[in-house]
Amino acid sequence: MKYLVEFIGTFFLVTTIGCTVIDGGAGVIPPLAIGSVLMVMIYAGGHVSGAHYNPAVTLAVFLRGRCPAKDVPGYMIAQVLGAVAAAAIVLFLKKNPTVESGTLVVPNALAAEFLFTFALCYVVLNVATSKNTAGNSNYGLAIGFTVMAGAFAVGDISGGVFNPAVAVGLIMMGKVAVANIWVYLVANFAAAAAAATVFKLINPNDK
Repeated sequence: MKYLVEFIGTFFLVTTIGCTVIDGGAGVIPPLAIGSVLMVMIYAGGHVSGAHYNPAVTLAVFLRGRCPAKDVPGYMIAQVLGAVAAAAIVLFLKKNPTVESGTLVVPNALAAEFLFTFALCYVVLNVATSKNTAGNSNYGLAIGFTVMAGAFAVGDISGGVFNPAVAVGLIMMGKVAVANIWVYLVANFAAAAAAATVFKLINPNDK
C-alpha cells in the first residue's frame, strides 16, 4: 500500500505541475497550486508511506535512518512511475501541445536546485522524522510552503524542480531537455545527502 500511496501522491503533484506550467496559470498561480497539492497529498498519505513523493526525500530519509533500505527502490520506482503517468495525462488533457524546453545556465541551475532541495529535505527531516516534533500537525504545511517558496525564488533559474521524479515527468512533457536530466539528478541527490548529514550533526541523539 505504501508504494501505491507514493505513486498517487507523485502523480497528483506532477499533474498539477504540468497543468499549471503548460499553457496554464501565469505569475503566482503555479507555485501556489504546486505547494498546495503537495501539502494536501502529504496530509493524505503521510500516515501510510511517510509521503515522500520525491526520490531525493526518500534518499534523505534513508540516510537519516528512518526508511529501511529494502523500501528505497520501491519508493523511487513508484515515484517515477507516478510522474510518467502524470506526464501522459497532462499531455492528453492539454491535447498534446507543442512545448519548448527551457534553457538552463548550468552552474546557476545546479546551485538553485541544490539549495532548495536541501531546504526541502532539511525541513522534511526536522518536521516529519524528528522525535522532537513527533505528532505535530503542521508538517504538511511546512513542506508544501518550502516547495512553494523555492518555486517563487528560483523557478526562473532552474525550473524549480527539487525532485528527480518531477524532472522525469517534465522531460516527458517537453519542458525539460533530456540532456539536462543530470543537472537535477546531481543537484537533488547531493542536496538530499547533505541535508541528512546536517540533520544528524545537529541532532546526534535523534536516532
